[in-house]
Amino acid sequence: MNSIYVARKPLIHIRDATSYRMWLVSSVALLVIIQSALHDNYASLIVALVAVVSAIVMELAINGVRGTFTLNDGSAVTTALILSLLMPNSIHPVIVSLGAIFAIGVVKHVYGGLGTNWLNPALGGWLFTLVSWPERFSEALNDSVLQTFYQAIERGVIDVSGSPLAILKIVGYKVSSQDSILTGIVNHSLFSLMNAELPSGYFDFFSLSSPAIIADRGILMLLIGTIILTAFRINKPLIPAMYIASYLFLIRLFGAIPFGGSFGNGDMIFGLLHGGTLLSAFILATDPGTGTKSYEIGILVAGIAAIFGFIFRYLGGVPYGALYGILITNTLIPTIRSLEIRLFYTNRRSL
Repeated sequence: MNSIYVARKPLIHIRDATSYRMWLVSSVALLVIIQSALHDNYASLIVALVAVVSAIVMELAINGVRGTFTLNDGSAVTTALILSLLMPNSIHPVIVSLGAIFAIGVVKHVYGGLGTNWLNPALGGWLFTLVSWPERFSEALNDSVLQTFYQAIERGVIDVSGSPLAILKIVGYKVSSQDSILTGIVNHSLFSLMNAELPSGYFDFFSLSSPAIIADRGILMLLIGTIILTAFRINKPLIPAMYIASYLFLIRLFGAIPFGGSFGNGDMIFGLLHGGTLLSAFILATDPGTGTKSYEIGILVAGIAAIFGFIFRYLGGVPYGALYGILITNTLIPTIRSLEIRLFYTNRRSL
């Protein structure tokens, strides 16, 4: 009698076409860029436009050499728009262009194109520009919330509660009148019932007018975008859920200690709204091209990415530590996939 061998399911099932996913993610990214552009005389739109044009030109050039056409899958445009979200809104357009060219020409296509890249192309382009022009990056972020905060920490400014918002206020951060009004309404209607009080300043973070990476400047649209992506089942929901839960848990326990506070008193709201955290959780950590083969391992890797992100940002003092956490886990994916192949492909059972 012949035996029938059934291999265990080796891949995360992605029901929708690549182009559908790419264009929907692009639409969400565009919403974030538009929100940011409303407060910087449309500089954010210029950053995005330069990135998209550069990425398309590079994609078409490579297609011409290879005799293929891949522009319609949307990956080049999506890469450019995600790269734009990672850029300061006042960065020089030439730097953006070079970052987009590197992302498409080197990170995406050097190993064969979409699905063969071991690093998220947008993250690769971001890292390339950051390493190549660190001074220009720093200049473009002058007076940003995170840069102001970490500069205060370097000068020894701390707060007994370990609150980043309190430290910002010590060094002169001003809360808008609209924020004060909204905070008063929320405290009176909601937090008073729990005998608690929300400090003023958080509502301003949902619509920043100061310099920052575009993802942080358009955080309100990014929040709405995460709901859209989840509703359309573009993301496997437990992956961003694991990332957010792990990241906020670590912040709550240890996040106040580096800033003068105590154990269990970290500011989770500040950690969530700054540093590309939401972008990392809902877009970068869920990218199937640089993800794991199995859903279960993908959830585990999301937790690992959150741990690395916390270490870089809170222990290493890197403002955009969440992005470095994703980069680190991206480099581990080839090894993880190799282990998954042994587990899921070779583990067979006889019927």
